[in-house]
Order: sequence, then structure tokens, then C-alpha cells
Amino acid sequence: MTELISRADLRAAIEAGAVTVIDALGEHYWAKQHLPGAVPLVADEVAERAAGLLPDKAAAIVTYCSNPACGNSQAVASKLEGLGYTNVRKYREGIEDWTAAGLPVESR
Repeated sequence: MTELISRADLRAAIEAGAVTVIDALGEHYWAKQHLPGAVPLVADEVAERAAGLLPDKAAAIVTYCSNPACGNSQAVASKLEGLGYTNVRKYREGIEDWTAAGLPVESR
């Protein structure tokens, strides 16, 4: 199972520019709202797009989806780990928790 990251730690990493955030909900949901700087990537696209989006396999990466019941973030994280990415974490609480805390989101 992928290591988890808290909202506070993720927020600090985003503010420091120290993490690549992956929105595992898909392009349609990403366009409506996403965490600051997040890029869309769904599990079915990881094999073909990961190398281009995430060239450094040791870089900090955090996946998220909507809430703890959503399995998309774990699916993407597992595929990345299977491709040799070594610093992948998951924000299990997802964008619902982020917005409930009043934190900023972006949209297309």
C-alpha cells in the first residue's frame, strides 16, 4: 500500500514547489477543479504518459482523487510504483477534504 500524506504536509509541499500532484479523477473533473498545480492522469494512461509527465522517478509525487472511498488515486499510485517510481504518496482524503478545509483550488 502506498504511503499516505496529510493535508498539512501536502499543502506545505505544494507551497514549497516540492511535489508533483496527480489528479486521478480524469480530465473532465480536473478541468472543473483541482489542487494547485495538479496534472490529470488516470490509471489507464499511466503506462503511456508517465515518462513524459514524470521524467524523474525519484521525485516526490502525490496522487489524489475525490475522497477515501475513491480508488483512483491508489490505482495510479500502484501503477507508478510498478514502473519504478520510488517517492509516491497518496492524499487519501482527496479534493473533498481539501475544499472542505477552505484551501484553494484551480480550474481550467
